Amino acid sequence: MEIALRRFAKDGYHATKISDIVAEAGVAQGTFYWHFKSKEAIALEIVEDGRRQLLDVIAQGYRREAGTVQDMVQASEALLAGLFRFAESNRYLMELLLGGGGGIEPIRQAIAETRAAMENAFLQNIRRAIELGMLPDTIDAEFRAALIVSLIEGVITRWLFGLGAPDSGIAAKTAEQLASETARFEFFGLLGI
Repeated sequence: MEIALRRFAKDGYHATKISDIVAEAGVAQGTFYWHFKSKEAIALEIVEDGRRQLLDVIAQGYRREAGTVQDMVQASEALLAGLFRFAESNRYLMELLLGGGGGIEPIRQAIAETRAAMENAFLQNIRRAIELGMLPDTIDAEFRAALIVSLIEGVITRWLFGLGAPDSGIAAKTAEQLASETARFEFFGLLGI
């Protein structure tokens, strides 16, 4: 799966052949088919496994109790640091997810579902903060969740893949530095401050 993921991310779904995957893995093509029905099946499993891992990282930031403004910022920072570290450790997965997969419709759909699941996870975090009185109940939580996910995707894309202004210095930042800056922007943006 690691070899297939790397090849899908780097070469694209259509350019990746099962024969290339098995040759690099040093296994027979029959072994591949013993585990996976098709190239589409392995791609879908990769995306679904990545979705579970991403949602696990986001779930660690779910609010259980109210806190101060500083506590909220620190909690967001910790959540984002975990998410950025995950992205850095799973670069090929992020490249596949953020690049749209370039594959066939079921794979594009699975990637779209992964993004929607991420947005929903952030939405649940925002709703919980509203329930706890940490955010005003007048905010549009769905819109804010969409903004946060777009912000995170943009930061990861520029950080890991060098897209954007080449002199911005973002590539030299650590996951923790990005998390600190993003959390402050995200949090104070949620409050409209």
